[in-house]
Amino acid sequence: MPMPAVTFFVASVRTFLFSFSFSFSFSFFFRHTFFTVSPSLFPEVVEHACSIPTLLMGETLPSVAKDMDIYSIRQPLGVTAGICPFNFPAMIPLWMFPLAIACGNTFVMKPSERDPGAAIILTKLAEQAGFPKGVLNVIHGSHDAVNFICDHPDIKAISFVGGDKAGRHIFARGTATGKRVQANTAAKNHGVILPDANKNHTLNQLVGAAFGAAGQRCMALSTVVFVGETKKWLPELVEMAKKLKVHQGFEPHADLGPMISPEAKRRAEDLIQTGVDQGAKLILDGRGVRVPGFEKGNFLGPTILTGVTPSMKCYTEEIFGPVLVCLEVDTLDQALEMISKNPYGNGTALFTNSGAAARKFSLEVEAGNVGINVPIPVPLPMFSFTGTRASIRGDLNFYGKTGVQFYTQLKTVTSLWRAQDAETTKAAVDMPTMR
Repeated sequence: MPMPAVTFFVASVRTFLFSFSFSFSFSFFFRHTFFTVSPSLFPEVVEHACSIPTLLMGETLPSVAKDMDIYSIRQPLGVTAGICPFNFPAMIPLWMFPLAIACGNTFVMKPSERDPGAAIILTKLAEQAGFPKGVLNVIHGSHDAVNFICDHPDIKAISFVGGDKAGRHIFARGTATGKRVQANTAAKNHGVILPDANKNHTLNQLVGAAFGAAGQRCMALSTVVFVGETKKWLPELVEMAKKLKVHQGFEPHADLGPMISPEAKRRAEDLIQTGVDQGAKLILDGRGVRVPGFEKGNFLGPTILTGVTPSMKCYTEEIFGPVLVCLEVDTLDQALEMISKNPYGNGTALFTNSGAAARKFSLEVEAGNVGINVPIPVPLPMFSFTGTRASIRGDLNFYGKTGVQFYTQLKTVTSLWRAQDAETTKAAVDMPTMR
């Protein structure tokens, strides 16, 4: 796309995004999304993209040599794409296409084949807001659609959020054809509890973060590390979890709904059983829960395994269900060591009233998104979702400044405009900027 067209396009899209933010924030879908999440996170991602002129600013260094200047600019890549998971069918697309389009790209979105309707609602809202035709596109399908995105030569970058196996495949196949890929994959998020933590607050936060959305979110606090005497809090944790109501998703007082599929439920139940077989104690068993009127539903109630060790399969693999695995250590240093040995680094949380412990934890823990007394520390969009290690493939994270870097190409221009014609007698063989 020629630069004047890019400038006009970016300015136009900024206007459209502002209108889209307004339209979206008042939409029915915004108020009735499938999974509970902070509602403000939806329009704020779009609103952040509306500040794109500032985010796209380059850098200038004048007079690096006589009559010579250097400056950098950010240019769009062209066609970009996003492959989205089932569990946040609105939020994850909004991590992707508003920023990609505001940076001057077009976008191809492939929603999960399990709940593609949210993507259609988003595109309808974008159309109402005035997005030009062909800027935001949706394709449907499963494996063939994914491979099409990975292989098509016109697509320059792929954003993906989802499972580990799919993420490895997309990263390998996409980068093999020269594409940029950012793939946010599996997680094993640890919540560390120190003895000085506020017990009631901590247990409430832990129960909500572990079992909300039936544990089907990459930032679920699925692993708790009790430090010292906090293991005595387990009976109260169980009682709180027992009070959660399991029902179909549109039941007003439901705390968690069904698993996404029979296969997902079966896999979670199998991992629970491996924990028992390997020596863990099942102190709350959510298997076999029945919901009246939905007897064939994929329901799994809150489940808690204690006595878990780092070698157990229920700890090493992401269960992606309402299952909390509990480990015990004596010190904060041992908790930090345990987290660092786990391959995943999506998120973690520390519950404490000690500022010194909080500072030590935030600096030393090997995870990208850190919460202090915050169980699910998903960053707001002016920052970036900074998953690390095996939780992400690719070196640029989602949204925020790194999102802009992902969806743009940095170009550096070295410019020479002589104040007057120079008389030269021979060709110079040194670097022009070194003269």
